[in-house]
Amino acid sequence: MTSFRFPLERLRALRERGEDLAKQELAGALHRQARCAERLCAMGEEVAGAFAAQRAAAAGGSSSAADLLAAQAYLERMEQAREAGQLDLDRHDAEVGARRDALREAARQRQALERLKERRRADHERAVARVEGAVLDEIALTQHRRSAS
Repeated sequence: MTSFRFPLERLRALRERGEDLAKQELAGALHRQARCAERLCAMGEEVAGAFAAQRAAAAGGSSSAADLLAAQAYLERMEQAREAGQLDLDRHDAEVGARRDALREAARQRQALERLKERRRADHERAVARVEGAVLDEIALTQHRRSAS
């Protein structure tokens, strides 16, 4: 009998490549999310530094009103930038979630074909074993007839 050949092998390979692509996309999304989180952390430190500088300037009493207004405006811009960074991080979190879902689905589809392939392989092996068993039985029967006559 012929060796096992899975008729859906090309589809299985395509699903496997799709899963690999989904893994790469997830890795990229995780990398972008980590960079965004680092930027957000740095923005938070800048806001804290600007706030501390504003408090120090106000407590020192030697600053003019224009300096205090400029420091307040800078602090507000930094806070807005941090809020925008937080929204960006939230968007990256959602993207990572979507990429994880896509990877989970790609893996599920590939695994379904893998299970089908293994079932078909087992069916093929059982069929080969039956044919080989029948051939061996025929040989044994022929030998028995020869020795009996």
